[in-house]
Amino acid sequence: MANSASARKRSIQSEKRRKRNASLRSSFRTAVKKVRVAIGSGDTDNALLVFRSASSVIDKVCSKGIIHQNKANRYKSRLSQRIKAIASPSQ
Repeated sequence: MANSASARKRSIQSEKRRKRNASLRSSFRTAVKKVRVAIGSGDTDNALLVFRSASSVIDKVCSKGIIHQNKANRYKSRLSQRIKAIASPSQ
């Protein structure tokens, strides 16, 4: 346990940040999962709609430093590729 007043304050601040970060990380994962479900259903229009909202969530989480910029771009790129694949099947 923290002994000094400043250490106690830092402990409280760290806990607040940890909870906020966990919440944002959870919303990020939920948004990605919703897109994957929409892609799995095969509905291109719905998948695009959900992808747009997920892109916003991904960008917000990235801007707050929860995930790295490259990871955010990688997620958006891969989801976009999967949506394009169901939009125009190459069979």
